[in-house]
Amino acid sequence: MNAVAATRKPVPSRSAPARIALLGTGVVGKAVLARLAGWEGTAFGERLSLRYAANSRYGFQPASFADAVLRANSREGSALDVTTSLQAITPALGDRGTRIIIDATASEAVAARHARWLEHGIHVVTACKLGQGASLARWKDIRDACASGGTLYGDSATVGAGLPLLQSIRALQDGGDRIHAIAGVLSGSLAWLFNHYDGLRPFSGFVRQARDAGYTEPDPRDDLSGEDVRRKLLILARAAGYELDSDNLTVASMLTPDLAEADVADVDAVLPSLDAPMRQRFAIAHQRGEKIRFIARLENGEARVGLESLPDDHPLAIGTGTDNRVAIWSDRYDEQPLVIQGPGAGAEITAAALLGDVLNIASCA
Repeated sequence: MNAVAATRKPVPSRSAPARIALLGTGVVGKAVLARLAGWEGTAFGERLSLRYAANSRYGFQPASFADAVLRANSREGSALDVTTSLQAITPALGDRGTRIIIDATASEAVAARHARWLEHGIHVVTACKLGQGASLARWKDIRDACASGGTLYGDSATVGAGLPLLQSIRALQDGGDRIHAIAGVLSGSLAWLFNHYDGLRPFSGFVRQARDAGYTEPDPRDDLSGEDVRRKLLILARAAGYELDSDNLTVASMLTPDLAEADVADVDAVLPSLDAPMRQRFAIAHQRGEKIRFIARLENGEARVGLESLPDDHPLAIGTGTDNRVAIWSDRYDEQPLVIQGPGAGAEITAAALLGDVLNIASCA
C-alpha cells in the first residue's frame, strides 16, 4: 500500500523544509506541538515548517514552533468552524514543495477529506481511524488517491499508538510472506481496565478512574462498545490483505442496554449497570484460573471483537498498564506467532508516532 512503511528507507533531504499543517490542538495535538518546540534549532526542526494549526473553533499561522505552543494553550486565533478551517489549509501550505497535513482529530469531516488532499499532492499523517478504519470504499479511495497523487499516507499512529504493527505486517508481505491470523489486545484503555479490575471493587469505579486519567474517550462508551477496537482490527486486516467491509466484523459490546441508550449527561449515573455482569464474568474466569481480556481476532478471513477468558499464562493475557499485545501468524511464523507488545495509549507516544511518519515523508518525498 502507498503508506509510510518501515521498509522504505528515508534519504536525507537537502531541499526546503516540508510545510506542515496540524489539525487538532487537543491532548494529542498539544503533545505534537510540544515535541516540535523541543526540536527548535535542531536538525529535525530544520526539516519542518509549521504553517498552520487549527481545531474546530479557531486557527492560526504560527511564527515558530514555540509560538504555536503558546497560541494553542491560550486559544488565540481566528474564529473558525470546521468547514472554513479545512478551506484555509491549502492556501497556508502553498502549492509547491513537500506539504503534509497532520490529522490529530477524531473528526469525520476531516477524515472525509483525506483522499482529496492526497489526490492533490498533499501527504496525510493521521492518528484518526475514520480514514482507513471506516467503510471499505473510503479505504480504497485513500489507496487510489495515494497512487494518483504520488503521495504517502502515514498511519502508524492509528493502531497501537505507534507500535510497529502495520509496518511489520507490510514488511512481512513485501518479503513474500502471507498473514494467516492476527489476535491481540488493541485498546490501551481496555487493557488498563482489565489489568486493574479485581472483581471486588465496582467495575464502574475503574471506568471512571480510566476516564479521569485520560485513557478512555470523554464518553467511555466509545471504548466499552468495542467500536474503537473494531476500527483498529479493520485497519490491520486490510493491511494484511483481507479487504473486509465494516459489516464483515462481529462486535460483542460490553454496554448494557441502559448504558447504550443513555444521554451523554447521564452516562456517569448509569455506569454501575456494568458492575453485576462484569463481576459475574470475572468470577467465572477466576474459578478457571483465567483472566478477562478484550480481544480482537482475525482468523480464516473472519474478524470479531469482544471479551474473552484466557488462561493466566496465555500470551495475550500477559501485559501491564495500557500495553497492547498482538500476535501475528504467517507462513514464516506458523507454529509460534510473532508477538509485538508495548504501550498502546498516551498522547506523547501517539505524537511521537505522528511525527515519525512526518519525518519519514519529509525525507522520502
